[in-house]
Formats: sequence, structure tokens, C-alpha cells
Amino acid sequence: MNKMMLMTAGPTQVRENVRMARSTVTTSPDEDISFCEYYKQVCDKLAQFFCTKNTFYILSGEGILGLEAACASLTEAGDNVLVIDNGIFGKGFADFVKIYGGNPILYTVDDKEPVNVQALEEYLKENHDFKYATIVHCDTPSGVLNDVESICPILKKYDILTVVDSVSACFGEPLNVDKAQIDILCGGSQKALSAPTGLTFLGVSDKAIETMKNRKTPIASFYANILSFVDYYENKWFPYTMPVSDIYGFGRAVENVIKDRHIFVRHKKIANATRKAIETAGLKQYIKTGFSNTVTVITLPEGINDQELLQKMRERHIMISGCFGELAGKVIRIGHMGENADVACMLETLMALGESLEQMGMTLNCDMKEIFLKEVK
Repeated sequence: MNKMMLMTAGPTQVRENVRMARSTVTTSPDEDISFCEYYKQVCDKLAQFFCTKNTFYILSGEGILGLEAACASLTEAGDNVLVIDNGIFGKGFADFVKIYGGNPILYTVDDKEPVNVQALEEYLKENHDFKYATIVHCDTPSGVLNDVESICPILKKYDILTVVDSVSACFGEPLNVDKAQIDILCGGSQKALSAPTGLTFLGVSDKAIETMKNRKTPIASFYANILSFVDYYENKWFPYTMPVSDIYGFGRAVENVIKDRHIFVRHKKIANATRKAIETAGLKQYIKTGFSNTVTVITLPEGINDQELLQKMRERHIMISGCFGELAGKVIRIGHMGENADVACMLETLMALGESLEQMGMTLNCDMKEIFLKEVK
């Protein structure tokens, strides 16, 4: 069986040293103090990378767990929560708020553009009775990137706690958490970090922890309760048995990122070259502005079936993403994040995409590989 190149919008390809780290001999994380020290060191490296005093925790569960944990830990019955919605994941926060008894108020804008900071500021002048607000950094289904470093400080003017889903943006887009005044940063292992799926991480401010501790009612969850992690280091005790091998791999992936001094430049160059190649070929991107450097989302040309196209790509041993929700069957997505943000990988992907589309009867305006190579240099 030929190896499949994974160029989806997450999970991403995993480097060999990360896979090897996961094969390290393990002991019991409930008894081994050295593992607790290792866990804290990885969390501290995350705080350093994101330029923040916030405390980081790594939880056992895919990135969605982090989003739910933020809402579970902050929300009490009747709390008004501002859900900033310009995409599928942005809107999705409302479900978590409702599950835990909150009242989600949607601020819904065009999903083909980033949130307009000035317009949001005008809205908040008249509407600011919110306990916290949620915002997605990169909404992966559309590929739109929101300027959270400008949005969150506006929310903080009204003492609104900020929850940011950066699962698909962090490590591929620069983010200074303290400058952005983010109270809970949510990330995941399987996107631009390029570790296997299965872990979420949270960067939590003292203000957010204080709010959780001052709740009138207990947090209505065990697994999604951030407070259960707060004293882990002092007590040398985790609320549940941690997935040691996953965290060893995660830690090695964090080291890889820290050593990659040009990580954001690389993502930007490859993203720009990819977009140029696609547009020159006559394909259209789904969004108008606010393009993320981690994913490119292409509107399917008329007459092209997404499942047939994805199958033809798989026959060429390359896996890209379709979509879901209201974008199901309307777009395809290429993930150029983490280990996928690589010139050779993108060349193979664009070649396979061009061949697949032409096989399906579409004539492209150019060879996408040639345009990409000219732009990426």
C-alpha cells in the first residue's frame, strides 16, 4: 500500500521525531513525579511561545474538548454570552453555551470576511452585558482569519472575558496572548503543531480562574472542568490518568516549533504562493478577504462533485479535505499548516489537484506548480 500524503485542514503530517517520542517507555503518571515535572515544562514552553503569563494545561481529548471546557467552566444558568459568529465554528460555540445553561447572543456577520473591528466596537457600545465572549481565530471551514489581537481588547474595555478558539491558527499565525488580552486560549495538537490528534491545550488567565472559583453553582462537568487542573502541580496529582505517550509526542512537537525560527514566514510564503497559483489557474477562493496562512478553501467549480474530486486525489495518494455543515459539497480545503507547510508537499498537491480537475473535464488557465514555484521563492 502506497503512503498517503496528508494535506487536509487537520490532522496534519507528523514528523518522525514526534512519532519516536511517543514510543518512549512510560511509567504511571499517577505515581511518577518526573512526568509531572515534564508536563509542567511543556506547559511553560507554551506560555513562553505565546508571550503570556497565563497558565497552560494539556487535556486528554481532541481540540473540541478545549472549547467545551472553556464554556463549561465559565457558564452558569442565565449568563449572557456573546458568540461572535462569522463561520461554522464561530456559531458552534452557542451550542456549548446552551448545554451549560447560558444564553448565547449571536453577533452574526458575513462568513466570507473577517469580523470588522470597528463595527463590533459600535455594537458593544449599546450591547455589552456579557459574562464572556467567544471568537474563532481561524474558522477552518471557510479559512477566514479574525484579528483577535484587536478584537479582544475591545471586549475587555467592557470587562467581558475572552475565549479564543485558535485550534487552526496557532503555530501558523503569530499570536501574542497578553497583547490580545485573551482569558482562555484554546488549541489542539493535530493542526499546525503537527502532533497526533487527541490532545487539547488551554492557556487560562488568573481572571478566568478567579471567575470560575467565584461561581454560585458547581461546574456541571468533571472531564471539562478546568478548575480540576489548577492545583495539579502543587499536589503532584492529575484529575485523571494522563496519556503519557501522547504528551511526550506533544512535547517534542512543541520543541520542533520553538526551534523553527522562521515558522510564520514559511507559513505566509507558502499560503501566498498557493493562493496565487489557484487564482491564476481560474479557481476561486471561498472567502473575499482575511485569508489564513494555515488553510486555503476553494469554491468547487460548476459541475465538479466534491466526493469524486477527493477520491481522484486519494487515487494519487494525496488526501485533502471536503467540508461540512452549510459548506458541505460546496468547497474543498487544502491544509498548508505545520509539517504540511512544505514546498515539496504543496507541489505534489497542486499537481494532483490539476490532474484530477482536468480528468473531470475542467481546463485550467495554467500549470499551478509553475506559478507556485515562482511565487514561493
